Amino acid sequence: MISYKPFYQTLFKKGITEYQLIFKYGFSSNILHRMKHGKAITMKTLDTLCFILDCEVDEVIEHIKE
Repeated sequence: MISYKPFYQTLFKKGITEYQLIFKYGFSSNILHRMKHGKAITMKTLDTLCFILDCEVDEVIEHIKE
């Protein structure tokens, strides 16, 4: 299972809100909704998040063995 828990920790650490992602960086609110509900995102989206947050992939997603 993929978890987006590190994403929310990274947002907090960087002092960026979801509101800023949407209105300052033009990030899709639909993608944030998908992430909140544990649904899949594309590699392009992951790349964009890493660019905006200036972070590595493991600071956005993690794999949890079930």
